[in-house]
Amino acid sequence: MAVKILVVDADPTVQRALSNALAQVGFEAIVSSEGSDALRLARSERPALVLVAANLAGIDGFTVVSRLRMEDGPSTHTPAILLLTENQAEGRSKALRSGADDYLIKPFHPAELMARMRSLLARYQPSEPLVPLSREVAISHPVAPKKRGPARVILFYGAKGGVGTTTIAINVAIALRKELDQRVCLIDANLQFGDHRVFLDLGLDRPSVVDLATAPAVDIDLTRQILVKHESGIELLLAPPSPETAELVNSDHLPEIIGLLANDFDYIVLDIDKRLDEINLRLMDVAQMIYVVLTADLPCLKNVRLVLETINHLGYSDQKVKLILNRSNAFTGINVKNAESALKRRIDYQIINEYRSAIGALNSGAPFMYTKVDSALGRDVLDFVKALDKDLAEHPAPLKEVP
Repeated sequence: MAVKILVVDADPTVQRALSNALAQVGFEAIVSSEGSDALRLARSERPALVLVAANLAGIDGFTVVSRLRMEDGPSTHTPAILLLTENQAEGRSKALRSGADDYLIKPFHPAELMARMRSLLARYQPSEPLVPLSREVAISHPVAPKKRGPARVILFYGAKGGVGTTTIAINVAIALRKELDQRVCLIDANLQFGDHRVFLDLGLDRPSVVDLATAPAVDIDLTRQILVKHESGIELLLAPPSPETAELVNSDHLPEIIGLLANDFDYIVLDIDKRLDEINLRLMDVAQMIYVVLTADLPCLKNVRLVLETINHLGYSDQKVKLILNRSNAFTGINVKNAESALKRRIDYQIINEYRSAIGALNSGAPFMYTKVDSALGRDVLDFVKALDKDLAEHPAPLKEVP
């Protein structure tokens, strides 16, 4: 039996295009052109998902979604995607406040729609047949573990560009979710030039921290709506889609958001850039553990020494700061012992260099901990994640010392 999708749009051309696209992949489209009829069909047909245009006459799409949410039972949730005509912050914020699970800006490619639908159906209708992806990857949905207290906040900092900080942060987050069964939120705090959209093959129209920074009021419900769900099971708070909008985020925003999310997750993973500005220092204050990522070359080691000195002056305990040597087996002329001698500090973790797996994952938008966990690089990251989790469980990092 085909999965039913309710399509609500006043434009007959859009109705036909969506119906044809859905039929080609085995869905059954139920079509409506106005809000009150859509609500009636939602009650009688019980669709697996609703696609609804925002600009309906009479009862608009925002209201349709709000009423669907009011009619959801304690154990039911009908996923809804709002179709917007303009890419404006007000419309995106309104869509999420209405209770929509996602939104798309017209015009959009059918492949993007199918990917968004598949993600929502996997989340809310796991027993239904789903739309195939171009990459065939099985999705697991383990039962979330019991909460053990507020989320552990860990931060990844690269002392120099190009050392692999973002790659490590993303794959650590996925490994925590898939291999250790933890609920994970990954925050791209490289506000001007965040790469999570590229690394995870996400579109520019996905909501970001700017939607929270510019909202009149921020609460947990709005914050949950802004998070983007990835197929691996992690949830993401994305960086702004353009550098100029990063200025809308100040040093108070991310700590406030982390506080709101602390009871929803086991881990909050922060990926920050190399600037030691007010925003990043506030995030270092919030983090329980700071992982400084480095490679064995002289410019990077010089930067790491300066960073360690600065962190020490700021009052952070040595136990809060750990060093990760990435690409540890790459030939640079400087071995681990030499690096430790130069830093006057032990390197806590090492991750090997496996260029083919890393670059292949980057180019495909499929992180290796999602698709190739059994690779040498995947095994190394998994070992690191297990050690990280054990270390935090046995030795919680002390807070910043107050003078």
